[in-house]
Amino acid sequence: MDQLHAYWRMEYIDSPRFPDGDRPFTELPALNDDRAALIVHRSPLCYLMLNRYPYNPGHLLAIPFREVNDLDELTSDESADLMAMITLGKRIVQAAMKPDGFNVGFNLGSAAGGSIPHLHGHVVPRWNGDTNFMPVLGQTRTLPQALESTWEKLAATAVELTNAS
Repeated sequence: MDQLHAYWRMEYIDSPRFPDGDRPFTELPALNDDRAALIVHRSPLCYLMLNRYPYNPGHLLAIPFREVNDLDELTSDESADLMAMITLGKRIVQAAMKPDGFNVGFNLGSAAGGSIPHLHGHVVPRWNGDTNFMPVLGQTRTLPQALESTWEKLAATAVELTNAS
């Protein structure tokens, strides 16, 4: 049997989980520490953060500050801001990481894969050839970059892009 050595993963496994409560998408912004919360950018009604359990490096979540469970619960302003954040998130990841494509969408309800009952959109960068045997056969994802390194890159790009606008 071949062995997969990923010694760097122990640091991730031992790291504290933020936050400890049941409502992470309302509690994380309240930390007022965007680096620890992995928040890349804030707008008046929504924010962008790195997914702590990403499908690929740079996997962002676009989240309204107000806790709602479905798209039809958003106000018109929240809906517009959320879409603007998804678009900005795509621009940030494109500029910083140069993926070949994106998956963008929502998991609405637990049957659709929604694991946290607070509406959030996904912006997942994709590269040609990024799918391999590990998730299919080994039920394991391999990520070539640590979350902190990805946050630094995306947060700096977010500042550049929003200041240029």
